[in-house]
Amino acid sequence: MSTPRSVVLERLVYGLAAPVLAVAPNVTPDSPVNTVVQLAGVAGIGGWILAAKSDQDGAGRKILRWAPPVLAAAVDVAARHTLGWGPYGLDILLAGGWATAGSVVLPFSRAARSRHRPALATPTPQPVVQPEAAVALPDDGADHLTRQVRMLWERAGAPGRTVVVIADRHPGMPHDLTLLLRASEEGRPITGLSEAAVAAAFGVHTSDVSFSDVAIQPGRQGGPGWLEARITPDANARRRRKPTAKERWIDRVGGPKGGAPGSELVHETRDHERGVTFYRAKMTDATETPRIDLAKVCRGLGIPDDDSCVFVLVDGSEFLISAFDEPPLSQVFPATRELLTPDGKGMFVCGFSITGQPVKNMVYQHDKNAAAHGLILGVTRSGKTQYFAVAMIAESLAGMVEWLSSYRKDEKTSTLGQYIDRQGSSPLFMVRQLRAAKALCDIRADMPWEYDGKPHDYKPGDKRCPYPQLNVYADEFMTAASDPAYGEEIQSLGDDLTVMGLKYGIGFNAAGQSPFAHNGFSTEMKDNLRQNSRPVVFNMGSPGATRKAAEGTMENPYDVPTIPARYARQEGSVIERAMRGEADPENGVSTGGVAVIVLDNGRAVLMRSLYVDFDTDLADLFPEQVNRLTDHEIQQLEAQGLWFDWNEPPRPGEFGPEGDEEDEDGGRPRRGGRGSKRSRSGPGGGSGPRRDAVTSPRQALDAIKHLTNT
Repeated sequence: MSTPRSVVLERLVYGLAAPVLAVAPNVTPDSPVNTVVQLAGVAGIGGWILAAKSDQDGAGRKILRWAPPVLAAAVDVAARHTLGWGPYGLDILLAGGWATAGSVVLPFSRAARSRHRPALATPTPQPVVQPEAAVALPDDGADHLTRQVRMLWERAGAPGRTVVVIADRHPGMPHDLTLLLRASEEGRPITGLSEAAVAAAFGVHTSDVSFSDVAIQPGRQGGPGWLEARITPDANARRRRKPTAKERWIDRVGGPKGGAPGSELVHETRDHERGVTFYRAKMTDATETPRIDLAKVCRGLGIPDDDSCVFVLVDGSEFLISAFDEPPLSQVFPATRELLTPDGKGMFVCGFSITGQPVKNMVYQHDKNAAAHGLILGVTRSGKTQYFAVAMIAESLAGMVEWLSSYRKDEKTSTLGQYIDRQGSSPLFMVRQLRAAKALCDIRADMPWEYDGKPHDYKPGDKRCPYPQLNVYADEFMTAASDPAYGEEIQSLGDDLTVMGLKYGIGFNAAGQSPFAHNGFSTEMKDNLRQNSRPVVFNMGSPGATRKAAEGTMENPYDVPTIPARYARQEGSVIERAMRGEADPENGVSTGGVAVIVLDNGRAVLMRSLYVDFDTDLADLFPEQVNRLTDHEIQQLEAQGLWFDWNEPPRPGEFGPEGDEEDEDGGRPRRGGRGSKRSRSGPGGGSGPRRDAVTSPRQALDAIKHLTNT
């Protein structure tokens, strides 16, 4: 194996210079040789300083290159300051050591070979066959970081056939980088580059690498041939340890497997006074509709999944999640005259939403210039009668007449009867009430207005109108519509009243436990009630039934908030209680009075209705005088035999000829209904003159015939 010529020459120089270093200081201390050696040492020290301050590569090689003259000067100074040849011939030993070290290390010859051909003594490396060699960037004056990154990139084989244009370090992060990459061939898009390839090149985890597109900027190209790679191991470590609110949302909520996929957090706000945290978010694509799994969102945010404390409000592509410390709807909002007095457009406050906003309902339809119907749904003890009081007080304060009927007697409805025009609790009272209301449609159609002497349709708020608005309430309407004696006529009259009542200032308010046709509502009635009211749905027995009932009152199935059976705060872990054998906590407080109101735009809002205390005197809420019908209307109803005490037993001939055969099961006879003779006779489809109102011999003879069934 041959030795390179430069190595031989360098070793020869070291061998000849070593005796000079040992002899010159001892023989002639003032010899110019010593001066030359020391100046060379000073120059070497200067070279060390420049190499240490330089930002370029090869600082160690430069320091090694200047080591021989510096060490030679050190040997010369030591030989000059020793007595004679020094103890144990130290001068000779130092000179020989210097020559030996130089011959072994060979800094100059090694540096020369690194920039030229390999040494003859080293084996020739075999060429490595690569699929395609990446085209390296020319020396463009890149900084030290970019050159180091390029070395790592080339060592990895230029993943994706790309080259590093520039590398930027993130402020305050020792290992986080942003790489600007481009395809090695001009005009070719970057394909086949994966996060794993970039992570392997820099020794980080795959999750610490992300790609983003490069926008076209003045002076720089963009598009598919360019790519930006972010390598963020430091930021991700901090993100896993202590994420910000937006980072937590992206990682746990807005991801494909999160509770609100495709969303991003706008801001997180804390209201300390009300004890609530608001999370406002929006979809990254404004054309998408939020798909929210509230329980999953709560787990992602690390908040308790409590349906009485956490609510969601959707508005287009945005939504708001409200997390309360305490159930907000457990608060009681007392009814006051100030809240229940309608404004100029007939709107009054009927309750408050989960966010503390007042929720309004209407006593008439200002935009349609007509009266308003009502639809109140809910199971027993859910708060329907409480809401009757709220609505009736507001309507009475607006000068309207109130009629209330229910299928069975109830303490609260009886109390309301003291402050309204008429109230009763039986199917008989309900059918008489509906007959009179339907007859009023024809009576009011012929009532002239004073300013021109002609009849007109009802105009709410118009002081020239000769009659007040009438609101007819029918509690447990679906049960009454199934009554074997009067149900058929109740159903028929209810259908007619919802169709024709609005233009004559008559609003029909049906209440019950189902909004569906097979439970008593006809499709025609439901459509008219839905289009001319703001339906109020209380607890229907279960969250699923409540949502179904609310959706049944809406044209389109919007998101309906949940009403739990009770407000049951989650206390501790269910698993831990099971392991300890402890009982679950109490159910909490009732959700009576909490309802879903469907607004005009079809959006369902969760609210708690105002509370009317029936154990107190309600006279402070109702007006001083009970609103009544006009004398003309009462006279016309009396003439038709429809105005009397509706609680008295059925009058002879009131529901058709007497003596109808009993039902097959021996029950009471079926009264006249939709197809009965009496229901079709008389104005408005009501009954004709009462049989006991005899004013002529012929009427007396007819009455005797009916009484004797002859």
